[in-house]
Amino acid sequence: MAAAICLGELLIDFVPTVTGTGLTDAPAFVKAPGGAPGNVAVGLARLGVPSAFMGKVGDDAFGRFLADTLAGAGVDVGPLRFSTEARTALAFVSLRADGEREFMFYRHPSADMLFNPGEVDIGAIHRAKLLHFGSISLIGEPSRGATLYAVDTARAAGCLISYDPNLRLPLWPDANAARDGMLLGLKKAHVVKLSDDESEFLTGFSDLDAACKALWHDELKLLVVTRGRAGCVYFTADFSGGVESFAVEAVDATGAGDGFVAGLLQGLLADPATFRDEARLRELCRFANAVGALATLERGAIPALPDRERVLDFLRHQ
Repeated sequence: MAAAICLGELLIDFVPTVTGTGLTDAPAFVKAPGGAPGNVAVGLARLGVPSAFMGKVGDDAFGRFLADTLAGAGVDVGPLRFSTEARTALAFVSLRADGEREFMFYRHPSADMLFNPGEVDIGAIHRAKLLHFGSISLIGEPSRGATLYAVDTARAAGCLISYDPNLRLPLWPDANAARDGMLLGLKKAHVVKLSDDESEFLTGFSDLDAACKALWHDELKLLVVTRGRAGCVYFTADFSGGVESFAVEAVDATGAGDGFVAGLLQGLLADPATFRDEARLRELCRFANAVGALATLERGAIPALPDRERVLDFLRHQ
């Protein structure tokens, strides 16, 4: 039985074989499984949390490869559906010299966009303790309706709702549609992880305190803003603070934020009292920072996500 369900897009990232080049100059690409919710599902499984993935891929070679990859990592793919109407989504990702990325997507439409409310596995949701989702599946119908239906079902069942706004502006009709859609998901969540760029995009405030106050709502329990090499900042109804990250030689930042989310969620599931205890929350954020840092040491997202022993060994040597 999966304690955590991750819902949304599952796709193939094609990552250049060399760093510091644009897509036009990349000599070759390596196929890597990806998609933020899928990354989180694998991250949770590797950290010892029974997880499941809910969404849709094409009934094609890439879709089957993704299903096999998740299953091989210990993720329950029972809630995953296969489409004969559209192919699995692809993303070509250029890696800059600093490890950051630029994306070019092939989704016209892709199978994940066709996930519909009738394909939501209600039984899996009722057996879970947590539902995690992102904003990409909120871009258009029918995946938007399916996502909201799953989230509302999970809320009614008493699940903890986790959300990652995950801004990918080229996928939205325009910036206003992106902002509205991303905020819609945020309003339904108990735990939100977003980057400093995303918090500024959603609020217009570069100051994190002002941005988080603008984003806060009464049902939120935790809001965490990741800042790359600068670590993260956390906000609850009672306290706030920051936790430094770790200096590593980043190869590819793809999946680092998803690794952070997995590191955060595994701790919240294990100890719900963390929401009310700042010392425990700081230690959890340090663990999540370590997961995110380790996820940058290899190309691709899922291949780089660490298991618990590797994270603990990394922390012992810091």
